[in-house]
Amino acid sequence: MTFDVFLEEMKDKLGNVVPEPEIYIKAEIAWEINKLKKEKNAVILGHNYMEPALFHSIPDFVGDSLGLSRIAAQTDKDIIVFCGVRFMAETAKILNPEKTVLLPAKKAGCSLAESITAEDVRNLRALFPGVPVVTYVNTYADVKAESDVCCTSGNAKAVVESLDSDTVIFLPDEYLAGNVAKETGKQIIFPSKMKSGADPNLDYQMIGWHGRCEVHEQFTVQDIVDIRAEYPEVVILAHPECSPEVVDASDFSASTTAMIHHIEATQAPQYLLLTECAMGDNIAAAQPEKDMLRLCRVRCPHMNEITLEDTLTALQKDQYVIEVPEEIRLRAARAVERMIEIG
Repeated sequence: MTFDVFLEEMKDKLGNVVPEPEIYIKAEIAWEINKLKKEKNAVILGHNYMEPALFHSIPDFVGDSLGLSRIAAQTDKDIIVFCGVRFMAETAKILNPEKTVLLPAKKAGCSLAESITAEDVRNLRALFPGVPVVTYVNTYADVKAESDVCCTSGNAKAVVESLDSDTVIFLPDEYLAGNVAKETGKQIIFPSKMKSGADPNLDYQMIGWHGRCEVHEQFTVQDIVDIRAEYPEVVILAHPECSPEVVDASDFSASTTAMIHHIEATQAPQYLLLTECAMGDNIAAAQPEKDMLRLCRVRCPHMNEITLEDTLTALQKDQYVIEVPEEIRLRAARAVERMIEIG
């Protein structure tokens, strides 16, 4: 493929979501990245929340945390470039430690991952001895290492139901835990500040934590009411990191990949995604016949750190290499591998 053909493909794909002058600039950078990844035997993984010009130009694979984790575990490339946030790149290193893993940003953190520490998990285990710990994949490696099994938003219910236990600790997303508790019929408590175990008179089967995604916590039921008043036939899809009230008021709730498949498989006058807004643009580019409404208060500042420019620099300089101490990696790998096995 020549650069001119590549540029025309990007214009055709992105013309309805990215200004044309920007496409020219981005296409030149993407062209260089695609040449360099072949030279260096690299694979590029792109999360569904990447900006459209990146998402539709350089990744070899795109998807959600679970799908990309599977690919990271199986790739035979020498370098994994993870266009996502730090916990995702750490997961790739956990699963494929012999590969060089690059994160194209100095930090690219996550408000949810930073809401809990490994010490917090150890303290919860001490308060609730013998209760298995399910940890959302949106956590750092040292937290995963203290867990029995990880989960994603797509398989959280299946993971909880796979455990031979009446009670589970589910960390750290308060809203995802609440949504899973409703799906599984469990009563949930949030003992974040407890210094002793829960009141024995309480009826509970799930123990949660007060962590939230700074993007998903902003969506409200009133947002849904307002949108439906203007677009009565709109189909509203909410990520499970939204509050249980928002999920209940929506038409569909699932992982990012399941949302994409739902839109592909259905016909509606309009669709509205209650999640990171770059994903709506990515769907609009891939499915221009679908009318995607926008409700974007803020792009995820952490996902937004990943740019085409920094991805090129990361490949050129082998910059921002992800390392996970082996003792932590081995323990975290058990929890992540169990998540992948459950699917």
